[in-house]
Amino acid sequence: MGMTMTEMILAHHSGKEEVSHGEFIKASVDMALGNDITAPPAIDIFEASGASEVFDRNRIALVPDHFQPAKDIASAGQIKKMRKFADTHKISHFFECGRAGIEHALLPEQGLVLPGDLVIGADSHTCTYGALGAFSTGVGSTDLAAAMITGECWFRVPETIKLEYNGKLQDWVSGKDLILYFISRIGVDGARYQALEFTGPVISALSMADRFTMCNMAVEAGAKNGVIAPDDKTRNWLKGRLHGRKFKPLQSDSDAEYANKIEIDVSGIGPVVALPHSPANVKPAAECSDITVDQVVIGSCTNGWIEDLRVAAKVLAGNHVHPQVRMIVIPATPIIQRQAMREGLIDTFINAGAAVSTPTCGPCLGGHMGVLAEGERAVATTNRNFVGRMGHPNSEVYLASPAVAAASAVKGRVAVPDEVVKK
Repeated sequence: MGMTMTEMILAHHSGKEEVSHGEFIKASVDMALGNDITAPPAIDIFEASGASEVFDRNRIALVPDHFQPAKDIASAGQIKKMRKFADTHKISHFFECGRAGIEHALLPEQGLVLPGDLVIGADSHTCTYGALGAFSTGVGSTDLAAAMITGECWFRVPETIKLEYNGKLQDWVSGKDLILYFISRIGVDGARYQALEFTGPVISALSMADRFTMCNMAVEAGAKNGVIAPDDKTRNWLKGRLHGRKFKPLQSDSDAEYANKIEIDVSGIGPVVALPHSPANVKPAAECSDITVDQVVIGSCTNGWIEDLRVAAKVLAGNHVHPQVRMIVIPATPIIQRQAMREGLIDTFINAGAAVSTPTCGPCLGGHMGVLAEGERAVATTNRNFVGRMGHPNSEVYLASPAVAAASAVKGRVAVPDEVVKK
């Protein structure tokens, strides 16, 4: 019996010819990641263990992004602890304010993740890197500390669900709509501790940004990881990012065993919105026009890519943010921010009445730069809309694509782009 991509990567990194689902293994990691919430406790555990040095200073990334720039004394202390640890152990990949971006956009952008890599991160959305054909998954701070010492982590090999996307995309439909639609079908625990392998002609046609979005939100279906086989689009995206490293693209064997195979015809999927308080509570955006909003956020590790900003700017061009709406745009990295400036996207946002932030996770987790008050509603391109996710427990978050979010900012209610885009 052949192996899936996920099984191949885990087998290679555990020194085995093959592995099968359900098997417990110990595997070497190519990159271990921590942020300003999860790295400080990992550092405490590392130091309490008596370890004197990290396993490899070039294979650890420390990215303060959740409260970046520091919002208060406590968050400044968290970042200071990371900075001190990085200085002590000469960590190559510590990203200070001004160079830091949202971790799950920053690492691929910097060429720190390649196809076939095994990456762990003390953040649940580490699964983003599966868009490059890597096995990447979130772990706790204790596992991160152990990996910083040993360069290894343990895993139970997951089963894989194969998703084949066919059909023709409607206008304004993106990877965000496709993954929300899937989550609505399977539920937030429907793929619990399984790998999601995204395939089909629709996936092949998607931009890398849309692929990152889909793999990023695999965890919202309970998945261990999401993965897409590398292709020419992947290789082109990686040009200039290899830094001398080589990689071998993998593809699942034709006789690989899957827990389930699901075919999805995208032809009938339009722009959607996930209503509170679950990413699975999905409805067509056109059916939600009675929902007024107070705030719109475009950004996050899910939809802060340059392609996302271009879509939002296309919708906003010649329009203005509704007077009762706050709109916040957050480029995912400094490089993306500069590109948006060169393309005039930042001018479009500001001319429309939006605020543009430095790269940060910020409002996604209710951290800062856009926290909601009691009773307020936000349409956001973020990945979670649980109770209190973006602020007050009695606030509401509606998840949507950049196109729907931008249109909603103009209308002051949930809207679809065709309502505002000037023909």
